[in-house]
Amino acid sequence: MNVQEYNSAAWDHEVEGGENIWTRAVGPEVIAEARKGNWSVVLTPVKPVPPEWLGDIAGKDILGLASGGGQQMPIFAAAGARVTCLDNSAAQLAQDRFVAEREGLEIRLEKGDAAELSRFADESFDLVFHPCSNMFTPDVMPIWRECFRVLRPGGVLLAGFANPVIYLFDRYSEEKLGELKVRHKIPYSDAGSLEESELQEMLDQKEPLEYSHTLTDQIAGQIEAGFQLTGFFEDYWSGNTRPLNAFIPPFIATRSLK
Repeated sequence: MNVQEYNSAAWDHEVEGGENIWTRAVGPEVIAEARKGNWSVVLTPVKPVPPEWLGDIAGKDILGLASGGGQQMPIFAAAGARVTCLDNSAAQLAQDRFVAEREGLEIRLEKGDAAELSRFADESFDLVFHPCSNMFTPDVMPIWRECFRVLRPGGVLLAGFANPVIYLFDRYSEEKLGELKVRHKIPYSDAGSLEESELQEMLDQKEPLEYSHTLTDQIAGQIEAGFQLTGFFEDYWSGNTRPLNAFIPPFIATRSLK
């Protein structure tokens, strides 16, 4: 199976369903406030990115990495940045196109894999904004290396990602019964860790395939690529919908400097 192609189609399906929070385009009121300087964005489900992590973005070149969905990139564009959005899903990019056309914003849209940025020259961007999405790719190390390459000296990488602890637990018990049942070893992948019948059910329902990544790869991987870690916070699933929320924040965000 070509995971990149499968997950591209699976995220198109998520957009069609309309239930995934990462696929819901922002409304006109959000863009109107962003034009006034009143805005915020998220890397993880709930907690806004601290303003000091972003600084003044007016006139800056920003790459939204796997950041389609009509959310963060239109806000950045309305706030005065020059914005490029790269995503593996055509439907997610269409959400950004929809907001851009509705609001008269300029957003460059590129379809592709977050780990392969050869279309962009070295030192093309001032900021790479990479919200929770690298759980849909098998290897994060190429992502960090490519981010470092396309950033200018002094550029910033903002990344959100899952704490690998979430993949320890049986998905059915957690989502259907509200129970945490340890089942899987880390590193985890849907394709390699689930029973054949469970995996087939995911494929039949066109659910994106996920991969856990170690904290070593997520954090030390950025340092190995050349970054200096300058910010860190943890976050929760929205709405206390998952039992793990009661025990540990399931998501992490980092700010790293080139």
